[in-house]
Amino acid sequence: VERIGKKDEIPDLLRAYLATRHPEGGMAAMEEMDFADMVEHTPVSTTVIEYREPTEDGSPGKLVGACLSDRQGDGLSMIYSFFDPEHEGRSGLGNYIILDHIRLAAEENLPFVYLGYWVQGSGRMNYKIRYRPIEQLTNRGWERMSAQQQDRLVRGATEKRDEAAPSKMERADRFSTAG
Repeated sequence: VERIGKKDEIPDLLRAYLATRHPEGGMAAMEEMDFADMVEHTPVSTTVIEYREPTEDGSPGKLVGACLSDRQGDGLSMIYSFFDPEHEGRSGLGNYIILDHIRLAAEENLPFVYLGYWVQGSGRMNYKIRYRPIEQLTNRGWERMSAQQQDRLVRGATEKRDEAAPSKMERADRFSTAG
């Protein structure tokens, strides 16, 4: 795995992400050697794709995101993506990482990007249902979910998110600028 930045940069970013976004999760106790094992001791082709802020001189900018990805025979499998939790203004960074993987897969003539499993009812995984196609494991094996079923899931997730969000007036106050 070729690293552009400092040796500890990626594990440090992962720890900060886990401590902020998933403090109770099992990965929060992960040590640097555990992370290295995920990347370097695997039977498939695994890489860490880094996402950095641009710089004027073309040197590596600040690391703001990364994705541990496996190359499969028919696509890219996004094992785990994470980003700088201090960049709240970059709420679309996770989506950007997915879209970039779609671009990378297309460049390599790979038909699929795998986002990993999705657990219905898990708010932290709801972003996955916005991407098509989505498959679900049934008693008959893996089946593609119908567009109507996926639309219902997206509406349900959006309604729950909107109920938990501040009112529009509060949002406007928070993001207003002096002018």
